[in-house]
Amino acid sequence: MNITSLGYQTDLMLLRLRGSSLTEMDDYIVVRTPSNPTFWWGHFLLFRTAFAPGELPVRLKQFASEFPDAKHVAFGIDSVDGVVGAEEELSEAGFEVGRDTVMTASEVREPSRPNTSSEFRCLTSPNDWEQQVNLTLATAPPTTEEGYEGYVRAKIEGERRLTEAGQAQWFGAFEAGKLQSSLGLVTDGAGVARFQSVQTHPGDRGRGLASTLVHRASTYGLSELRARTLVMVADPGYLAIGLYRALGFADRETQIHLTKRPQ
Repeated sequence: MNITSLGYQTDLMLLRLRGSSLTEMDDYIVVRTPSNPTFWWGHFLLFRTAFAPGELPVRLKQFASEFPDAKHVAFGIDSVDGVVGAEEELSEAGFEVGRDTVMTASEVREPSRPNTSSEFRCLTSPNDWEQQVNLTLATAPPTTEEGYEGYVRAKIEGERRLTEAGQAQWFGAFEAGKLQSSLGLVTDGAGVARFQSVQTHPGDRGRGLASTLVHRASTYGLSELRARTLVMVADPGYLAIGLYRALGFADRETQIHLTKRPQ
C-alpha cells in the first residue's frame, strides 16, 4: 500500500495497530474501525488525488456505497501540499476543510522552561487510564457530538491495549496523584514513531508540562524504541506548534481532512 503523505502513513499505521481494516480500491482506500463505530476518522475514504471540479457527487456515492449507515462523511487526500481542489464546491456542500502541519524530528532540544515539580511517568494502573478518560473529556471542545464519552472510552481502551502489546507508550505528568498532562507515542517497529493526543488540563496549562512531556517522550522514542523519525501532527493555528518547533520539530507537509457532520 503506497501512501505519499507521512501524516496518512502514520494515521493508517495507528489505525491498523488498533484493529482497523484497510481495503485498497482503484482510486481510494477504505478505512473501517468496527471497535469504535462513532469514530468518524476510523471510518473514511482516503483518495489518491485532489477533487476535480464536479467530482464531489461521484465521491459521495462511493462513500455511501462503502458506509451505507454512516451519518457523517469523511474524506482524506493523499497529498503533501494542502491542495484540496474544488474547495468552493465542498464548502457549499457543508464540508469542513481541515489542514494540519506534519512535523518531524530525528533529535530534540531540551525545553527552555522545563517543569521540575511534577512527577513524569508512564500510565500503568487502571486508575491512571480512568484519569486519562477524565483528562480527555476535560480538554474536549465546548460542543461535542452525542455519544462523545463512549467514543473517548473506546479510543482510550484501544490505547491501553496498544501499550500492553508493547506497540505504544503513554506518558503522564502527575501532581499529588492527579493526571495533569499526557501524550502517547506509537510505533510499528519500522523506524517511525508517531505522537498522539498531547493534552493538558485547562487548570494546569502554562507550567511547562507539555514541553517537558514531549521532550521526555521523544528521548524515550529515539533511545528505547529505536525510532529514527519522530512524527507530530499539529494544528498550524494553535500555539502548541511553536512549542514543538522550539523542541526541534520541523514542518514537512500539510495534511488535509474533509468532514461533513451529521445533519
